[in-house]
Amino acid sequence: MKYFKSLLTTCLLVFVIGMNVEAQITEKAEYGKFAITNATIHTVSNGVIENGVVLIDGEKIVHVGQNAKITADYQRIDATGKHIYPGFMDAGTQLGLQEIGAVAVTNDQAELGNLNPHVRAFTAINPSSVSIPVTRVNGVTHVVSLPVSGLISGKSTLIDLYGYSPDSMAVSANAGLHLNWPSAQKGGWWDDRSDKKIKEQYEKRLKTLNDLWSKAEFYHKMMSAYEKNPENKSKPDGNKKMQAMREVITGKIPVIISVDAKKDILNAIEWTKEHPDARFILAGVQDGWRVAEEIAEAGLPCLVSTLYTPERDYDNYQRPYQNPGKLHEAGVKVAIATGGVENVRNAPYHAGYAATYGLGKEEALKAITLNSAEIFGVDDKLGSIEKGKQANLFISDGDPFEPMNHIEQVFIRGYKIPMISRHTQLYDEYLNRGAKSNN
Repeated sequence: MKYFKSLLTTCLLVFVIGMNVEAQITEKAEYGKFAITNATIHTVSNGVIENGVVLIDGEKIVHVGQNAKITADYQRIDATGKHIYPGFMDAGTQLGLQEIGAVAVTNDQAELGNLNPHVRAFTAINPSSVSIPVTRVNGVTHVVSLPVSGLISGKSTLIDLYGYSPDSMAVSANAGLHLNWPSAQKGGWWDDRSDKKIKEQYEKRLKTLNDLWSKAEFYHKMMSAYEKNPENKSKPDGNKKMQAMREVITGKIPVIISVDAKKDILNAIEWTKEHPDARFILAGVQDGWRVAEEIAEAGLPCLVSTLYTPERDYDNYQRPYQNPGKLHEAGVKVAIATGGVENVRNAPYHAGYAATYGLGKEEALKAITLNSAEIFGVDDKLGSIEKGKQANLFISDGDPFEPMNHIEQVFIRGYKIPMISRHTQLYDEYLNRGAKSNN
């Protein structure tokens, strides 16, 4: 009973905090026509335009250049001395699926069971997550949010960070299938399993994965044959898990393989070669710099973070920061993925570290914009500032990879977003605390 009361109190507190945050956000997003003028435009796809103009009409960018006819129905925004960048994309998060890690009822990023290809993160997204405004005011306008449990966790979703429902936020409801690669080595110094036991467990998990894949291929052939010519045939029994695998084994959506250690990366690469019709993405790859040439030869893009400790005690402390640069140097397409929730707001600084430690600013900018969009097949909508693309962009007073510079305005799907979050509210509250107490 004591535990129940504690849990109930915590849940109510979470609810009240959320209500208070929403109550304080009185400013609404604006929608219509906007003309951002006199700016330095970092298009990503077509270089940098000085003293440029970006016109937004509804959801779309309708002009990018130095000259434009701006009619009276456009709201003008003078960006003299300012910079315009495409909205940043974090290619691997649990944003919208988890609120407070220590409060189980606010977490929906993990399901029971080991094989869940039919589970969809899209159905669990919480548009009212307090972490969403915190993230978007720092220039991150869209993210991949993915489930994390079991061998096959389920399907991730690519969402804009503005909207009142998952449907209104979704760029790609099913962005990819998430696979946690079974490790063939010890987890760390605490792992007291014998080499024989490790091998047995690895082979068992790999067999489970291969059996699922084989069944899915058979199911797809069976259903395809029926769909092509259903006459005089009984419709095969449906299976949710197998049905969910059909778009995976045919390459319609990619498989995101979460794998870190060198040996496991090499094993995963060999496994992908057995399935030429499918598309694969590697995620995590902390040891990627050790096998960068092999990853490049396999043609696998990588979703990487830079802010973690080295994989081994004897590794140089710079290795995590150098990892994206080493992968790019070998010919791997790299995208930034923090793997976080409340700290997805720090995605620009992951890119900043990568830029400083070998990736370079131009490629780091691509890693958090266009590369991510290309990897997930949405570069026709996102990733750069081009006519006809979705208006996800922001205005900053300097380099957004530098923490001391400021994001001044964010647009998501053409909406001019209120630059308000739980952090700005607390800043304003405590900044004026002395003045309030004196009154």
